Amino acid sequence: MGRRARWLRVGLGAVSGLLAAAVSLGVAELAAAAARPEASPVLAVGGAAIDRTPVSLKDYAVRHFGTNDKLVLQLGIVATLALLALAVGVLSLRFRRTGCVGVLAFGVLGALAAHSRPDNHPLDPFPSLLGAVAGAATLWLLTARLVPRPRTAGQEPAEEETAPEATSTPAGAVFDRRGFVLAAAAAAVASAGAGAVGRALNDRKGAAASASRDAVVLPVPASRAAAVPRGADLGIAGVSPFVTPSASFYRVDTALVVPKVDATSWRLRLHGTGVAREMTYSYQDLLRRELIERDITLTCVSNEVGGPYVGNARWIGVRLADLLREAGVRAPSRGGRADQLVARSVDGMTIGSPVETVLDGRDAMLAVGMNGQPLPFAHGFPVRVVIPGLYGYVSACKWLSELELTTFDAYDAYWVRRSWSAQAPIKTESRIDTPKPFASPKAGRVPVAGVAWAQHRGIDRVEVRVDGGPWHTARLAAEDSLDTWRQWMWEWDATPGSHTLEVRATDREGATQTDHRVGTVPNGATGWHSVVVSVD
Repeated sequence: MGRRARWLRVGLGAVSGLLAAAVSLGVAELAAAAARPEASPVLAVGGAAIDRTPVSLKDYAVRHFGTNDKLVLQLGIVATLALLALAVGVLSLRFRRTGCVGVLAFGVLGALAAHSRPDNHPLDPFPSLLGAVAGAATLWLLTARLVPRPRTAGQEPAEEETAPEATSTPAGAVFDRRGFVLAAAAAAVASAGAGAVGRALNDRKGAAASASRDAVVLPVPASRAAAVPRGADLGIAGVSPFVTPSASFYRVDTALVVPKVDATSWRLRLHGTGVAREMTYSYQDLLRRELIERDITLTCVSNEVGGPYVGNARWIGVRLADLLREAGVRAPSRGGRADQLVARSVDGMTIGSPVETVLDGRDAMLAVGMNGQPLPFAHGFPVRVVIPGLYGYVSACKWLSELELTTFDAYDAYWVRRSWSAQAPIKTESRIDTPKPFASPKAGRVPVAGVAWAQHRGIDRVEVRVDGGPWHTARLAAEDSLDTWRQWMWEWDATPGSHTLEVRATDREGATQTDHRVGTVPNGATGWHSVVVSVD
């Protein structure tokens, strides 16, 4: 009799911890709706974890989980919290106060994480603290029903085992099983209700932002992009299309939830060193300006050799150089005091770009449109930065809220503080899209094809070789501009057996892609992409 009762009590103690955690998260979710979604404990702790993740681990996550890396992190946080909650619940059977203090400690941890975020707001710590208080109270009330009490007068041992409202403990005492069930049910309903209401309130805020995007009608650009030349897309099966659909465009950032910004209330502040006239712009202010439209290929610095984090889109926006010059900013080579333009996102991300590059005549822009539509939320609506020729972490700030002129000596942007280079022009790269690794093509004529890029320099030549043999010049697709990638194709007389295919590119400045293989840190991967195939 004693063993069964002990294990039942331990199990209910574990359930108490789990329910306390659920109530804590539900209340915190509801409180975050009154503040902002990013203040919820899971997002705050997840964001703080990303901030402190070693570069090698961050690269591992992007490499193995891709755009699901944030989901994996959140699931890991919830799973860890659940295991700790189970342990705290069992501990509370003997040490109720210690268990409740443990719940409160998790709340303090969440509050500190929220306060440590670069975009922290004064109210951000409170959802974690309120949730912790609710969770501790829930644990105290639930475990109170599991405290052994003496048998009632005249109660027989057999009754103790069979009575629905009481269960025996090893000491011959009983605990309030019926009271526990009722309290646990109430806690489950409360946690689910609080979480549902919190999510509904957050969804309402997101609905306002969605409505503001739906109302946007992009003006016709004053400077239209040239028509994509015939032959820019070779139409070869398996090769990335010349224009990447917005829904397929890669996304690599630190935002655990995509910020949804209401364009009607959005403002951009331009200020800092060397700014003669501080400026503030609304979304409509930008739409009323002269807009340009350009095809530009973007690349993430986390893209390994042959990786997928590169895409080409048609962007619409305002020339960034025009805004800087109107504010009195001059390039360092012309006596300007600032050499770094720091872009800040609504989620606290900071991205630093060279002022000289922004003002050198390239089509750097504050983009408002992508592939003929307002920016998708996942790609920066309402406004993002696009600067061709630089890796995204030094050029492509999404959900833009502020532009500050400063110097590289005075300020290190987010990724620079984490061991990445302060300046990072894109390297000349090429990729084999078909045949895929470990494919089994038939012997005979096999198209070997892919894409190559060297933004703002252009691709001049692509070469392919088989099994370390001589290099063969591939046929290049028509060039759209120096800022876009180019497709290429080489026909291979494939013979049976296992073969290794390699590719390299040469840019318009005559620099040939190096074979020296290095990782993405600190300023982009290098090496020749290769695939192994088995020809039948």
